[in-house]
Amino acid sequence: MEWFFITLASLLAGFVDAIVGGGGLVMVPALFAAFPGAPPATLLGTNKAASVWGTAMATWQYSRRVQVRWQAMLPAAAAGFAGSFAGAWAVTVVSADFLRKLLPLVLLGVLVYTLAKKDLGRYHLPRFAGRTEVLVAGLIGVLIGFYDGFFGPGTGSFFVFLFVRLLGYDFLNASASAKLLNCATNIAAILLFAAKGHVWWHFAVTLAVANVVGSLLGTHMALKHGTGFVRGIFIMVVGTLILKTGYDAFLR
Repeated sequence: MEWFFITLASLLAGFVDAIVGGGGLVMVPALFAAFPGAPPATLLGTNKAASVWGTAMATWQYSRRVQVRWQAMLPAAAAGFAGSFAGAWAVTVVSADFLRKLLPLVLLGVLVYTLAKKDLGRYHLPRFAGRTEVLVAGLIGVLIGFYDGFFGPGTGSFFVFLFVRLLGYDFLNASASAKLLNCATNIAAILLFAAKGHVWWHFAVTLAVANVVGSLLGTHMALKHGTGFVRGIFIMVVGTLILKTGYDAFLR
């Protein structure tokens, strides 16, 4: 029964994650509910080992239809990988508890800003080119990558928001680029979790297949309906993240 439940959750997580990130909102609580006695690191490692395949598939699907700015995004992905690995190491020596209470407030700021700026992310008008774009994208990669390794919730949404706000991308192009960077940060985390034996590979394979199917469906919907649809899902996911992280920080 647990296997069916988490496989269904992985399918839904892949769908949501492919559009705008936030698949962990579905998958992580499902794993903790199905296996309440399991070590948290093992559940997180299993989630990463499954979700990275859906993220990789979404990256490939987007790249066929969206003009990803590879000259900036590939270095940014490398920076995200390094940042994620550093963040995962840092959490072993520094507590992430302070972020638990800060996160819902930061997300609330992101949501309010997005709602206030009606045209934010509706038009693809990159602000930078050449080395400047590489530098700004790389900075986003290393900072959010570090956050992903250190704490994690909302990583995909932060990538999308910063690509829209700082680089001038529309939501569809930002989501496509975010998939590439999120794939890199996930791989860094998987290497760390796997090295410490915190991945249930027998579950990860089935969950990965379901995640890829959900990812294909989500990418199709995003490409079919465009920027306005992705913006709407972004607002919904960030709103849900605020409720979830706010509850964890102040009410649990």
